[in-house]
Amino acid sequence: MNNCVNINLKQDYNIIKISEEATQEQIVESLLEKLPELKNLYQDKKTPIKVVGKILKNKEIEEIQKLIKNYIDVEIKFDMPQTLGLAGITKAFEKEINFSETKFYKGSLRSGQKIETEGSIIILGDVNSGAEVVASENIVVLGNLRGLAHAGAKGNQKAIISAGCLETVQIRIANIVKQLSRETAPQQFAYVYVEKNNIIIDMLREK
Repeated sequence: MNNCVNINLKQDYNIIKISEEATQEQIVESLLEKLPELKNLYQDKKTPIKVVGKILKNKEIEEIQKLIKNYIDVEIKFDMPQTLGLAGITKAFEKEINFSETKFYKGSLRSGQKIETEGSIIILGDVNSGAEVVASENIVVLGNLRGLAHAGAKGNQKAIISAGCLETVQIRIANIVKQLSRETAPQQFAYVYVEKNNIIIDMLREK
């Protein structure tokens, strides 16, 4: 997929546009082919680079930024969509959701409310403090997640949790629990998964 990265030269920024369908491996391969040519165009110029297109995780952003810096030492800005919305969040992990039945809940959960479901669930609202969501697969909260969320409740460590804003004090995937301090800053567009028996909190985009 050599055309997964397109470079456009502009007056204020040079744009690197990444295809939404590209894998990280394809992105890196395409950049390795195209960056030497872009470097030759720079010479003494310091025109910043803006990366747009696909929503990237933090570790993907870091890898791409380091790769570009190896060729061109200029300012690099990752300009992800300002609002992910339902389509954007779903696309970010559509592979996981497609393998399970997905239910939708319209509205916010108040303190004392609890939802339990088989498969995955997408909450079109907030999960407030004192509320709880339990799913055998994935949990997506488009608004604020302040209550408790337990994904992969039947032991699936491949399940994920995602929230427009993560403000909870505890998250759980399968039998793995992570406690968060109340002083922890809210995390925008959080993506939570298990890696080597530890719960990892990543970001679907930079703020």
